[in-house]
Formats: sequence, structure tokens, C-alpha cells
Amino acid sequence: MTTTVRTRVAIVGAGPAGLLLAQLLRNAGIESVVIDSRSREDIEQTIRAGILEEGTVQALLAAGVDTHAHQVGMRHDGIELRFDGAGHRIDFADLVGRGVWLYPQHLVLQDLLGTLLPAGQDIRFELTAQRVEDVDGEQPRVVAVNAEGTEVEIVAEVVVGADGSHSIVRKAMSGSRAGLYREYPFAWFGILCEAPPSADELIYSNSPNGFALISQRSDTVQRMYFQCDPDVDPDAYTQEQLWEILQSRVPGTTLKEGPIFQRDVLQFRSFVARELRRGRVALVGDAAHTVPPTGAKGMNLAIADVLLLNDALRVLLLEDDIRPLEGYEQAALHRIWKAQNFSWWMTSMLHQVPGTSEFDAMRQLGELRSVTESRAGRTYLAEAYTGWPHPPLV
Repeated sequence: MTTTVRTRVAIVGAGPAGLLLAQLLRNAGIESVVIDSRSREDIEQTIRAGILEEGTVQALLAAGVDTHAHQVGMRHDGIELRFDGAGHRIDFADLVGRGVWLYPQHLVLQDLLGTLLPAGQDIRFELTAQRVEDVDGEQPRVVAVNAEGTEVEIVAEVVVGADGSHSIVRKAMSGSRAGLYREYPFAWFGILCEAPPSADELIYSNSPNGFALISQRSDTVQRMYFQCDPDVDPDAYTQEQLWEILQSRVPGTTLKEGPIFQRDVLQFRSFVARELRRGRVALVGDAAHTVPPTGAKGMNLAIADVLLLNDALRVLLLEDDIRPLEGYEQAALHRIWKAQNFSWWMTSMLHQVPGTSEFDAMRQLGELRSVTESRAGRTYLAEAYTGWPHPPLV
């Protein structure tokens, strides 16, 4: 037996992109249904880094999201590039008059769910999308299955895929023509530890032993990463070995050590889908693109997609004009490819590719010096890291 649900917009995926879109549509009086295969608890415990551009925080506030980024998050007005044994600060406030907020993704998700659910938003947890039908029609349909095995069909005027890098919606749109991508021959080994911060701001370190990122989470919990082989076993190292590796990659800073209570290996690639829109079906966030985490663009780029798509859907559903939706892909790609370039640039400048020659290593140091010794170079990095302007909310 199949249960049929009718709505104006069906959103597959209750991550930051899908939930923010639901909030923006709700503000305009446009009904939507959000589905996700995970439980609410699982979603709210999605532990990922979170560097929010000022524009992203402003967008959340303007949308009426009860976010605590300003109260709980840590404002950072710069980062440090560490190479050749010395640190070089990129002063965001001085260079571009902006900063970023260190605010983990699970807190963003809690803020969004804490805003939407009390307001009556239809969010269906543990409902797994199986396929999208009538992609080219006036009423595309999402066919999903709930935890009891009952099939649920959601009939909508628009379907939005916010369902991550293994998107069912993207598969329905593009089939095997997934997209353009670049693989990387390394990954990040991440740890969470109980310790005070080792630095006031993030340290991105290029060392002869490989890349490391020293980040923060709170006054008592810290997040750190180092470059590793993509196939490494997260349990392959003792805690002592992990601290030895991290310390060797941040010469000039003595890390404050503590018990490591979480470890994982983060594999990544650069990816852009071949289609972001087909008929009345569109993609946002990781369903549309993924970037290496080095440039801190992931969640911010997803929010930028949502702001553009929200504008287009309001015109379509309130004014019956499909032209802005037809222009969504081109408008979104303009920012996406800038972010892809920046993320690739930061990654290639800071990491050591296996088999790198001495010439390449010295050239890499020359690039880092070119950036840090030039105000123009530092300004480009600051501008891209803190984010380009978002389109205003309509």
C-alpha cells in the first residue's frame, strides 16, 4: 500500500541546505515537505567542522533561524599559514573588514530544527528516498520508504535534492552522467581531544612531514587534522603516535595535549554535477558539488545555493514565472567554480603530494611566500576565505 502526500516543494535531505530552504519557503507562505533517512537524533549529532562566513550567519538570522552562532561560536578575524618553521597571519579584519565564525555543523542543524519543528514544518525522519519519477513533468514525484517498509509518494510542483554526495535526486536527473571531479591522493586524519586551545586562531601548516590543521571546538575540546593516506585505519595509531605526528607537522607551536576521544579519516574530492536543474527538479549543497575542506567552503557554498534557489522558487510558485528557475544553474555555477578554484588552490598549496620532487616542494614554499609577503596575495586569500557577498533575500 502506498501513501500519497501532496505539497508544493518536496525537499530530499534534512541537512543545512534542505532545512534552510524549508525555512525560507515557509517565510513566503510556500508549503514544503522535508524527508531524510536519518532520525532527528542522528541529524543533530552530525559532527562536522563548521566555519561560517559572516554572510552565512547573516543569512540564517535574516531567515528567522534561532541561531546561537554569535553567542556560542568563536569569531575569528584571521588564520595563520605556517611554513618553513614560521607563522604568517592573514588578518581578515584588516584586509577585507570581515571575519568568520567557528560554529560546528551539528549546532547549525540544531538551530534549524529548533526553529522549524515548533513552527509546524512537515519534516519526516527515517523516510528514505528510493527514486524520483516524472523528472520532466509538471508534478515530479519522490517515492520513499519509511522504517516500517511502507511506500510514501510525495507529489510536488518542485523537487529539490539536498541529499548529499550520494544523491538519489541527482541520479534521477543525470543518470550515469554524474559530473566533473578531481580526486586527491591523500585524506585527513581527524581527532577530537580534551584539551585547551593550542592557538587563538586556526593554523594551516605546510611542513616537510606533511600538512596539519590545528583548529578549535571550545575552551575544553579541540579538533585537529593531519594529512594521511586515504586507506589508513583510524585505529592504526596509539594516542602517543598521533600527538607525535601532529607535533612534527606544526614546528614552532607546542600543542596542548589531552585524551583523544574521537578519530576518523576524512576522504575528499572536488566535484560539480553536470546538471543542477532539470525541469522542476534542482540540486543544492553536496548533491550539486563537493569541495576539499581546506578552503572552508562546504556549508557556505550550500547556503549560497539555497539563497539563489529560494529566489527562483518564490517567483515560480507565487508569480508563475519559471525563468529565474531556468537561470538557477548558471547563477549558482558562477560562485561554485570560484569556490572550487579557491579550495583546490589552498589544498595544493598546503599539502604534499606523494612523490613530490624537491623542485615542487621549493616551488610550493615560493608560492606561500608570494601570498604572505604581498598584501594583494593576502587580500585575495582573506576575501575568498571569508566569502563573497550573498544575494539579498527577497
